[in-house]
Amino acid sequence: MKGSLDGIRVLDFTSVIAGPYCTRLLADLGAEVVKVETAEGDQLRTREPLRQAKDGTAHSAYFGGLNSGKQSIVLDLKSAADKKTAMALAAKADVVVENFRPGVMGRLGLGYDDLSASNPRLVYCSISGYGQTGMAAGRPGYAPIVHAACGYELAYLGYQGEMDRPLKSGIFVADVLAGSLAFGAISAALVRRERTGEGEHIDLSLMDAMMGLLIYECQEAQFPSKYQRPLYRPVKALDGYVIVAPISVANFADMARVCGHPEWITDERFSRANRARNWEVLMDLLEQWAGKRSVDECEKAMLDGGVPCSRYQSVGEAMKSDAVASRGTFGKVRDGAGEFLAPNPAFKLKNSAAHVRGEVDALGASNAKVIAAWLDEK
Repeated sequence: MKGSLDGIRVLDFTSVIAGPYCTRLLADLGAEVVKVETAEGDQLRTREPLRQAKDGTAHSAYFGGLNSGKQSIVLDLKSAADKKTAMALAAKADVVVENFRPGVMGRLGLGYDDLSASNPRLVYCSISGYGQTGMAAGRPGYAPIVHAACGYELAYLGYQGEMDRPLKSGIFVADVLAGSLAFGAISAALVRRERTGEGEHIDLSLMDAMMGLLIYECQEAQFPSKYQRPLYRPVKALDGYVIVAPISVANFADMARVCGHPEWITDERFSRANRARNWEVLMDLLEQWAGKRSVDECEKAMLDGGVPCSRYQSVGEAMKSDAVASRGTFGKVRDGAGEFLAPNPAFKLKNSAAHVRGEVDALGASNAKVIAAWLDEK
């Protein structure tokens, strides 16, 4: 099938995670994405995990998973000739995405005002730590910095109990969230362009994205709750942990029956009005039940009883699970060192293609092809 974005041209000035995540989603839906890199290449090209090709060159699966399906060209944006090429390519593009610090693209003569003057239908997306405006706009803002600044880390710490410092993390939530939101905003801007003929400048900040993620926490900060909200904690079984989430009235009743304690259903402590303040008591009782059983037994009993439940799995275990395999969550990608798996988009479309595209372009491999196709058109 064709992709929803077939025929859409994207000029991609992004690097690392947030921008490349956005543009890979665009490529997954069929857009022609041209990734503009320096002679050194995106810094993720040299990041672990690395695999060796037969010719001895190293290839990063980390980079490949974020940049499959794109064409790579090398331009020196400080060179007058290469800047002219970039401007000519932008004149033929439908979308430009950049994640430099605010002001950098403008100083290069490649800002929205510069490029939209010759291409008024251009959809231009700027992704940054703190946005293009505001007092913090000039700050460098990578995901871990924004996680700390927005309250996410301390909110998460507050849910852990007795700990003396924020937790370490290597999962860059802000980058993936911002990339996903940028993808949605670009798609909306393209729809609007079809209706009005007008382009758009999208200003997307990691900080704004993360504040939007903290849905409950932003409201609780304004209107403190009398009682802590229920926390879904690991429940210890004989040989590991499971998590159980009796969120609805029906879930709770089913859990009580599975545990052999139907009396919990009418216990005033666990009524809908009182359950939150007695949540830890309930979790302790649940752990008494689980502590006599294996993880397999706990998970099977809860799921058979209609209660949301899962064992704790490593990423590798999840990738190999029947549930993930049956869903088609991963697609095959190929670079110079061979094949590996990368996640497909989280959504599936019935009438158009939405999947990871299979090839990772070598640095600068498409210079001649892209310039010929985009700039030598008749």
